[in-house]
Amino acid sequence: MHTLRLMRTDDLVAIMDIQLDVYPDVLQEAPGIVAQRFAQAPDLALVAEDKRGICGYLFSYRSQQGAITPLDGLFLEPPHSDCLYLHDLAVAPRALKRGIGPSLVKHKFNIARAAGLQHCALVSVQDSAPFWQRLGFEKQDTVNPEQADALESYGVPAVYMQRSL
Repeated sequence: MHTLRLMRTDDLVAIMDIQLDVYPDVLQEAPGIVAQRFAQAPDLALVAEDKRGICGYLFSYRSQQGAITPLDGLFLEPPHSDCLYLHDLAVAPRALKRGIGPSLVKHKFNIARAAGLQHCALVSVQDSAPFWQRLGFEKQDTVNPEQADALESYGVPAVYMQRSL
């Protein structure tokens, strides 16, 4: 059993611990970058919590369809957003197979719809595309040079995906 809530500053230590457990070195983002992401869109930063503490998190922000955030890039919210960009979803290994990832994402879908956003997008890494496809996302094969550069910044195979809300 888990509950979802908005992230707090004191959650960042647990979030960094989860990041260390689930991502290879090339995908690790510095604590300062993670804190900056939280500060840029605190209303869209969620955690999942169980009786042992933080067991998952999801950072997102308001964006434009087709815009890809590079690894370690800033969240740049345009004046007129049409898309919720999911930047980082992670679930602690101890909490896998409990539906935490999908519950965080589906909660964000509801938030995005209520805000009038029409699309949701992300970059899939670590062969996670099948997970995202089960949630309605589709791979976007055509990317412009700017998008290609952003995908290359991840240093691992990365796929831009999106879906309608």
